[in-house]
Amino acid sequence: MADKQAARLPRKEYEKELLRLQTELVKLQEWVRTEGARLVVIFEGRDAAGKGGTIKRVAEHLNPRVARIAALPKPTERERTQWYFQRYIEHLPAAGEIVLFDRSWYNRAGVEQVMGFCTREEYQLFLRQCPIFERMLVEDGILLRKYWFSVSDTEQQERFRRRLGDPVRRWKLSPMDLESITHWEAYSRAKDEMQVHTDIAEAPWYVVESDDKRRARLNMIAHLLDSVPYHEVPPPVLELPARPPSTGYQRPPRDLQTYVPDHAPGL
Repeated sequence: MADKQAARLPRKEYEKELLRLQTELVKLQEWVRTEGARLVVIFEGRDAAGKGGTIKRVAEHLNPRVARIAALPKPTERERTQWYFQRYIEHLPAAGEIVLFDRSWYNRAGVEQVMGFCTREEYQLFLRQCPIFERMLVEDGILLRKYWFSVSDTEQQERFRRRLGDPVRRWKLSPMDLESITHWEAYSRAKDEMQVHTDIAEAPWYVVESDDKRRARLNMIAHLLDSVPYHEVPPPVLELPARPPSTGYQRPPRDLQTYVPDHAPGL
């Protein structure tokens, strides 16, 4: 573990490069917006593989009206009767939008298949239809990028242990997450079979080694930027207008309003 920790990217280097890449993401966002492009980025991988943290860094400085995160809850009873891909379709981007899928339709090839939440027939149907579905998206002009975050079993367990003892991250753990430890090989086989069927030329899988979260975030963002033919869009020229002279407005007395107490002096 000591050698592994020593190999981790130093924070100073990480933060410097992250800021540079996030600046480029803003340029990508403006290109998407002005060109009317549609970008879908899928984040998949095991529990605690670093997907959520990477999504957070990708979206951190982007306009939520342009770039949004789609993290769907478990399907409702009505949604269970729909075509499987149907509830994901409504979250696809329109012109000038970016959608980051925090897990996606690949739930069927992972947790649903391993934990028995779908039938074998439903699973096989998914493997047949998914490449067709994704080719349709690409043929219609959607830029589709799929990232699989790969974490080792020892690193996953260590992250689970840290979350168990961290009150602000404890919510990230569920009984289903912990149960995934006992199904490690089953998830591995499911991932391998999924990629055999869905790693297609039009929408290939890109694997992100994520035992070092900092490297994983930088590698994924850099690859995304390199994969999209964006260019910098000149921003509009803006100037602060002169403040007009007062017309006699007077602020109401402070005692007529209820203010939030000042918490800081008690620190």
